Amino acid sequence: MTNRSKVRVPSRLDAATVAFPLTRSAAAIAMISGVVNVLALTSPLFMLQIYDRVIASGSVPTLVGLAVLAAGLYAFQALLDIIRSRVLLRIGERFDGQFSGRVHDAVVRLPLLTRMQGDGLQPLRDLDNVRGFLGGNGPTALFDLPWMPLYLGICFLFHFWIGVTALVSAIVLVSLTVITNILSRQPISDAITHNMIRNGLLEATRRNAEVVRVMGLEKRIAARWQKANGQYLAANRKTGDVAGGLGSVAKALRIMLQSTILGVGAYLVIRQEVTPGVMIASSIMMGRALAPVDLAIASWKPFLMARQSWNRLKDLLGKVPPDAQVMALPAPEKELRVEGVTIVPPGEKAPTVMGAGFAVPAGGALGIIGPSGSGKSTLVRALVGAWMPASGKVRLDGASFDQWDREVLGRHIGYLPQGVELFGGTIAENIARFEPDANPESVVAAAKAAGVHELILRFEKGYETQIGEGGSALSAGQRQRIGLARALYGDPFLIVMDEPNANLDVDGEAAVIRAIASVRARGGIAIVVAHRPAAINAVDYILMMDGGRQKAFGPREEVLSRVLKPASRPQAAGKPFPATGFGMTPLRVIANPAQPEATSANDTVTEKPDVEH
Repeated sequence: MTNRSKVRVPSRLDAATVAFPLTRSAAAIAMISGVVNVLALTSPLFMLQIYDRVIASGSVPTLVGLAVLAAGLYAFQALLDIIRSRVLLRIGERFDGQFSGRVHDAVVRLPLLTRMQGDGLQPLRDLDNVRGFLGGNGPTALFDLPWMPLYLGICFLFHFWIGVTALVSAIVLVSLTVITNILSRQPISDAITHNMIRNGLLEATRRNAEVVRVMGLEKRIAARWQKANGQYLAANRKTGDVAGGLGSVAKALRIMLQSTILGVGAYLVIRQEVTPGVMIASSIMMGRALAPVDLAIASWKPFLMARQSWNRLKDLLGKVPPDAQVMALPAPEKELRVEGVTIVPPGEKAPTVMGAGFAVPAGGALGIIGPSGSGKSTLVRALVGAWMPASGKVRLDGASFDQWDREVLGRHIGYLPQGVELFGGTIAENIARFEPDANPESVVAAAKAAGVHELILRFEKGYETQIGEGGSALSAGQRQRIGLARALYGDPFLIVMDEPNANLDVDGEAAVIRAIASVRARGGIAIVVAHRPAAINAVDYILMMDGGRQKAFGPREEVLSRVLKPASRPQAAGKPFPATGFGMTPLRVIANPAQPEATSANDTVTEKPDVEH
């Protein structure tokens, strides 16, 4: 039986991808903007007719006719403005729909590739910034600016010096826009950086609220956050000062320049070179010509934020391309093989696991042991495909993880990390991995395999109990056992458990042992990182890690006999068992559960370990 793989979009964020399919929408807005800008001539032409015709002739019918015509044109202009704003909102939504899925995937996958600043949600804010700008008034300035020469040309038709005055005014405001861009760029970037830092501190405090409260860290943590918040406010204040100051200057300049053109027009009226109607119409015309520049200055801060956000998004999506299309592969059923794996944690340069290599056949169970910091959890993350090796391969039935569709591969892997994180929702949804229309029988079967079925039934709503964000309504042990049920859901071929009995009582530990046995019985592979002897007794292979290197691998009894060789020598009363050369704490290994025998470890392994079995 084969599994279907999804068809993925191209991994490269090329020009065709960036220029998302909005050409028709942009063309429609350009056409609407053209009509709106032509209709904007209604006001100056209406005033020109009033002053030069109606007042001069004293004709009321002419006044009424012009008023009715102008009212109709104003209403049509308002309708087109409404349509344009609605289209811009939908352009923003379409942009979000184009990239929100990619951004979500990148936010989820980026911590597996590198260190993230802040709370890790800046890409989502960047997406909001770009969408907000596209759906706001900023783009209207872009579509209106090309019509500025039309208004300036009409000003020149009125009179040469009126045109010169309008042209100089436009040059002054455009220069102010350029200055705004130069002075605002760095402050806005600094404000965003400091905002990411303060959000990251607050999120870390929220996650560790219990520790902060119990250990009396509120004031110290609050002081750190206040310092970061102060730096953000200072950067934001500088940004606001620049944008607000230049915006106010632009507003004052625009009023002054309109007054200037009125003065020039009045001088020309006195000299009888133009009519009073031309003086009023030219003032309105210049105001309309400068309006896009004024709007551009007012929208410059959102524009710069959107531009920087888009640059970050392009960089992010380039670093985290979507999974490439792969061919469907049959479900694994033979072995897990690790070939010379070296692992560098995200954001680090030095490897923490080097040259690990072994194989576990179907029906086998592997126990990974070693001192703290020996690379056990790092290796486990590579075994489940969370971290990709810097070199070497992890294979299921000969296929490396990059040959699998990730969603399909996830059905064949069950993972119980050290710190179990559940999602807001019901217990059943978490066990079923939020699979749509999950089979209730499979959910119950996984819960029973994890020994948590009876515990779940004791909740008032059973499997429909809402567990809160991160499983906050559950104890650590309950989260651990529900996490184990989630790992076992769907009978995956490979089950990996990192310290599965760390938060469990005797019943929970027994459930882990039974789960390992059930995985082996159905022909799966179980891998467990453990210090307790009960979990070690349930495996048939042992991998010993020390200092990021594989020190021993092979059948359990063979490896333990080599590692625990001196344990047969009796220890003097009251003296602790010495640690091994790997820095391990003493292990109590039970060869026969019915007849426990205390042993200790104290010799290093000098012979070359088997790398495959």
